[in-house]
Amino acid sequence: MDKQITSRDGTPLAYARTGQGPAVVLVSGAMSTGATVAPLAARLADRFTVVPYDRRGRGASGDTPPYAVAREVEDLAALIEAVGGDAALYGISSGGALALTAAASGLPVRQVAVYEPPFAVYEGGAEERARYTRNLTEALDQGRHGDAVEHFLRLTGLAETMIQGARQSPIWADMEAIAPTLAYDDAVMGDGLVPRERLAAITVPVLAVAGGASPAWLREATRAVAETAPEGSYRTLEDQTHMVDPDVLAPVLAEFFAGS
Repeated sequence: MDKQITSRDGTPLAYARTGQGPAVVLVSGAMSTGATVAPLAARLADRFTVVPYDRRGRGASGDTPPYAVAREVEDLAALIEAVGGDAALYGISSGGALALTAAASGLPVRQVAVYEPPFAVYEGGAEERARYTRNLTEALDQGRHGDAVEHFLRLTGLAETMIQGARQSPIWADMEAIAPTLAYDDAVMGDGLVPRERLAAITVPVLAVAGGASPAWLREATRAVAETAPEGSYRTLEDQTHMVDPDVLAPVLAEFFAGS
């Protein structure tokens, strides 16, 4: 991230800007930075001005307590202003939930595309998310960042053997360092259920994309977003998982962003 702006509350935000054309801001998900979506940015830059950024508390961006989802919406407002005053948004996972919140809040957004926002559409989902919030909050309050990461990985469905293996990996220290922002993504997700009232307030086209090889509940959650947004549409990418290949995703996003 080679550029910087200041959000409304004084928080410095690091971002990159590449390509030419209508602006598209890329919103990363939990445990991610702008670098995570940089490969996708590279594949869209031939048609759009693409803006990946480090969400507050991550990468080269700063942070200003206390956290509120509204502050992250203000961050997006500042980025959109910096790139010309209007933009399309793309968000992956909980970053998709943030992008949808920003669009519903009335920011100057042309379109919103999301990839697998992980809303709980399955039986017992609300209870599972509430339990996760309690466990996450307790771990972070006690400074147990490694345990906080474990709680998140379990929520994603990662097997215990893989979680313990991750603890021994060279990247574990980096995961612990970014763990406090898990609370931010948890706040963005709210109670974990599909935010139907918020989605109904979005007045621009929404594209919700899921991977054909992802768990069924993720595809159902993504379809629910498309069906609830007034101008929503749904796409499935064959053989893709939550770790979507940017080479497969980019053409779908480019078609959508160029079409309205």
